[in-house]
Amino acid sequence: MTFQQLDGASVNPQANVYFDGKCVSHSLSWPDGTKKSVGVVLPASLTFNTGAPEVMECVAGGCEYRLAGTQEWRRCGPGERFAIDGNSSFDIRVAEAFHYICHFG
Repeated sequence: MTFQQLDGASVNPQANVYFDGKCVSHSLSWPDGTKKSVGVVLPASLTFNTGAPEVMECVAGGCEYRLAGTQEWRRCGPGERFAIDGNSSFDIRVAEAFHYICHFG
């Protein structure tokens, strides 16, 4: 297991729970306005909508994703990431728990 040092981060201890518990995350923020969430998506097929641009970074497990307006499913595994435009969406298919860091903005 890899741990990351998050100097100066504030963590909201109350979990964000989406899709009947299939996605659970915690919000983090820094004094400079940087925002991230750290969470897990459990096995499911889901659609997420974005407000701000996002980068999804896989830290364990994996997923397949499809960006809005595309037909191609792509794979994302540990150490990989994918970007989503703001005011958009993406579909995600998860067969095993997908642990991620979401970078906003």
